[in-house]
Amino acid sequence: MGRGRVQLKRIENKINRQVTFSKRRSGLLKKAHEISVLCDAEVGLIVFSTKGKLFEYANDSCMERLLERYERYSFAERQLVPTDHSSPGSWTLEHAKLTARLEVLQRNQKHYVGEDLESLNMKELQNLEHQLDSALKHIRSRKNQLMHESISVLQKQDRALQEQNNQLSKKVKEREKEVAQQNQWDQQNHEINSSTFVLPQQLDSPHLGEAYQNTNVVDSGEVEGGNSSQQQGAANNTVMPQWMLRHLNG
Repeated sequence: MGRGRVQLKRIENKINRQVTFSKRRSGLLKKAHEISVLCDAEVGLIVFSTKGKLFEYANDSCMERLLERYERYSFAERQLVPTDHSSPGSWTLEHAKLTARLEVLQRNQKHYVGEDLESLNMKELQNLEHQLDSALKHIRSRKNQLMHESISVLQKQDRALQEQNNQLSKKVKEREKEVAQQNQWDQQNHEINSSTFVLPQQLDSPHLGEAYQNTNVVDSGEVEGGNSSQQQGAANNTVMPQWMLRHLNG
């Protein structure tokens, strides 16, 4: 006997309805896969059960890209065909689209952190693993790039500091050399000044000749008597210093 035609209406029995949903859902996903392979078409299928559980299929395992493409085409069609955005129906449709997209993003976020994986089959898990591996490669590549840039900046700073340190060391050595030369020059000047400090002004005195003449007078004045010698000696005392008088008298 052939299978009879099923009447298209809601199945009242809950168990039969659930069994029919499981069978038809598997057949629908299978047909979507077949049309995507045979016809090289991009297929995206989204099914929500009566309990709110999500079932989906995407031939390239990227439902977000299909939804974005659908949004672009839908937006382009809305631009060509003017619609009344103030009508309740358009807002309801837009709200339903945004809600569905939000649910997909939230579900994918849970999958990326390793949560709610019971609803995924082997192929979906493999695709998720591939996406995570690709994301880790990009993250590591970016991290290594930042590390190399940071190391390069630190090396440049190190070279700049070393060059600055060398310049400062050179200036310090030059300054020490100048100070040593200045100290040596000051010491030589001090020694020269000490050796020439014996007779600062008396050798240049205009009465020095008269003093020596007076000494000659004293030597020849023995014939004139003691008074003349005392007067002449007194005169010599007013002109010549004491150490010269002592030398002459001795």
